[in-house]
Amino acid sequence: MTENAIEIAADSALLVIDVQKGFDDTAFWGKRDNPDAEGNIAALMDAWREAGRPVVLVQHASLRPGSVLAPAHPGHAFKDFVEDRRGQEALLVTKTVNSSFYGTPDLAEWLTRIGIRQLVVTGIQTNMCVETTARMAGNLGYEVLVPLDATHTFDLAGPGGLSLTAAELATATAVNLQGGGFARIVTTAELLAAAAPA
Repeated sequence: MTENAIEIAADSALLVIDVQKGFDDTAFWGKRDNPDAEGNIAALMDAWREAGRPVVLVQHASLRPGSVLAPAHPGHAFKDFVEDRRGQEALLVTKTVNSSFYGTPDLAEWLTRIGIRQLVVTGIQTNMCVETTARMAGNLGYEVLVPLDATHTFDLAGPGGLSLTAAELATATAVNLQGGGFARIVTTAELLAAAAPA
């Protein structure tokens, strides 16, 4: 085993964050990156279930008027490939903010009760709910793996005319998380290889 080899714990939890139909509304969100994100998330969900590892679904219930992620909006629903894999998830967390640790039921309480210490964090948006959840997980002492190619985000405008493309934001997330010591950035292929039976 090399120093940099990925080891997947038998009870490693896969977090699938906010993979909801509302994010398909490009008129609302703008240009996105990584068209392979959904396929990679699906592959990880299948691998985790086949190995009997827990999958945690997180669903955003926006409180903002007019949001495509509001509970009354069709966009609140999970994307079809996630919905097709429903019924076997270990936990469903509903949240109204960026961090999956501020939701219902309490994610940290559940992880502690089960004894899980390793998290694989996937979903939408890379630089928002994925990064926020990964940062908090790192602060709470979990071992955090983020397959960046199983996430995606959108171009974003900031103050004073500043803006970053989705790809630039994803790069910043990778640097923030691994450079800041919150998480290890990996690929879906690396995780699938590590998670496969010996």
